[in-house]
Amino acid sequence: MLRERFRRLSLVVLLVLAASSGGQAHSPKHHTFSGFIADSTVLSAGSWVIHGVWSADMRDGKGGSPDTADFSAALTMERSDYWLLTTSGADADNPATRNAHTHHIALAGATVTPITGGIRIAGPATITANGSVAPFGTSSTLQIDITGSTIVTFSNVKLTFGGDAVAHFGSQALAGVVRGAN
Repeated sequence: MLRERFRRLSLVVLLVLAASSGGQAHSPKHHTFSGFIADSTVLSAGSWVIHGVWSADMRDGKGGSPDTADFSAALTMERSDYWLLTTSGADADNPATRNAHTHHIALAGATVTPITGGIRIAGPATITANGSVAPFGTSSTLQIDITGSTIVTFSNVKLTFGGDAVAHFGSQALAGVVRGAN
């Protein structure tokens, strides 16, 4: 009889524990995106070719939707072939003429908002040039639009710079591709 009571009590305790575990707070979900940037600036920005990788790590807020994100990109820039052909005195045989350089771009705790066909990440950007503070200044913003459609939900990315960075990257959005989304 005592053994039967113990078994029933154990079963009740297990059921209570199982039922109460559903009400516990869950840690925020993470959504990670990654891909490539492959574009060129418009001629008014100096006609540069830009390539590189990017990633965004988004965290769900209290409502279950992403509300903040960390973004990073590692880009290379160099003068385009068009610039070489149309610039008087440009020496296509001299690699220095291309003025190749790198940029590391980061946003921390940026705002995430829904847009038609996707999401937008926006905030103040930290931008380096060849590992140092970018010579165009430190007051820059970046807007990242990650969009897609019915077959590939997230397929495209566009980076639009604001503030000091416009003088270097131009005001037109730089396009790329989403390689991974999970």
